[in-house]
Amino acid sequence: MSTWGADVRLARQLVSGSDRREWWRITLVAAGAALATGFALAAVTLASVPDGYTVSVFHGLLNEGGTRYGVIAGLLLLLVPVLAFLGQCTRIGAVHRDRRLAALRLAGATPWQVRRIAALETGLACLAGSAVATVFSVLLLLRLWTGPTALTWAGTALVTVGVPVSGAVAGAVALRRVVASPMGWLRRVGPDSGRGPGLLFLGGLILLIAVAPLAASGSGGAGNLVDWRTPLTVFLLVVALGAGSVWLAGATARLTGRLLSPRARTAAPLLAAERLRDDPWGPARTHAAVLVVTVAGTAFLGIRHAMLTELRAREGRLGADLAYYTTGLDLTGAALLVALAITLTGLAVGTAESLANRRRTLAAQVAAGVPRTVLNRALLMETALPLAPALLLACAGGLAVGVWYSSLQGDGSLPWTALLVAPAVYAACLLAAATALPLLGRSVRPGELRYV
Repeated sequence: MSTWGADVRLARQLVSGSDRREWWRITLVAAGAALATGFALAAVTLASVPDGYTVSVFHGLLNEGGTRYGVIAGLLLLLVPVLAFLGQCTRIGAVHRDRRLAALRLAGATPWQVRRIAALETGLACLAGSAVATVFSVLLLLRLWTGPTALTWAGTALVTVGVPVSGAVAGAVALRRVVASPMGWLRRVGPDSGRGPGLLFLGGLILLIAVAPLAASGSGGAGNLVDWRTPLTVFLLVVALGAGSVWLAGATARLTGRLLSPRARTAAPLLAAERLRDDPWGPARTHAAVLVVTVAGTAFLGIRHAMLTELRAREGRLGADLAYYTTGLDLTGAALLVALAITLTGLAVGTAESLANRRRTLAAQVAAGVPRTVLNRALLMETALPLAPALLLACAGGLAVGVWYSSLQGDGSLPWTALLVAPAVYAACLLAAATALPLLGRSVRPGELRYV
């Protein structure tokens, strides 16, 4: 039996001896860990700021507890697409390490030991990204805040350690259904039934029902140590919404594949439909993040329009400068753009992972005479077909939220830009998926047929 110390040393040696393709995976994992650490450290720091302390940035938006904890909630929400991106990167590692996993099995390692070593590799990459983000965050903190509290340092240490541990756990979960044979000619991945998103959705709803009454009852105490309830409620709401979106994206992909498969008249739609019918839950995780961002972005444009209209009408009677309010709106818009960029990156990574998973099948199709152009169109249709109806539904939900809020503030009007969110996101998703097309040329090389 291998000890944990020996597994850590072996994981470190495997990381240091990685090839160029592995270093791409490690870099993406480290970047995701750095983003998660930065957002979490910012939230922890703001939560530990004492009442009455003056923050010199963002026009005083962080000086009051209510607006400060709104910013904390936004930072926690940004963790959702980052964690999804991290999970996507760890699944890429499961594909690119086939021969390494087989070599470990041939040397006598059990399947659990192989998964544990691979998870430790992910943890080491997360540790590197977390350490870099922590150093820059601490330097920025010491520049803006002359006297950080003990609670701030404790939270910083907890986040710095917690992100690598979470990354290692995510790596183990991503490999839980992977079994590689000792000789390396078989790699089996169990099917995804879609029960996970349903259970996560129910769990998020149960926690939300338990926490929401506490948040609605107010702080109920002194100081800022109990104001965690409102940000936690919003975070749980987004988790439940994200899990429901995963289920919606997977169900839409499966339904699209079933409807299109018997009606396809050309090769590309047929290949895309069969792929969606066989594995509808594969791209659902990244598609769900796209749906959540679309709902939030569409609703935000309606809310922003209503708030700016009201603020300009009352500009001379406001309790603070107009910049105080517009800064909050600008930060919200910037957070949504960051979430969209992370989501699109995750979509591109997920498409590349799908190609790597199917490289032998794709090579066999090309060897059988399927043109590359057909495979290119089929790859894009795998993203385009199930995403179109789901985005329309997400846009309708966001417009409904925007109209509802605007009707409370005024005439219920919406800016015309809200109607462009869904088409813009759809086009961006197709462009992100198209970035994986150059990888298709490397995946269909005849050499891949040696491992069929």
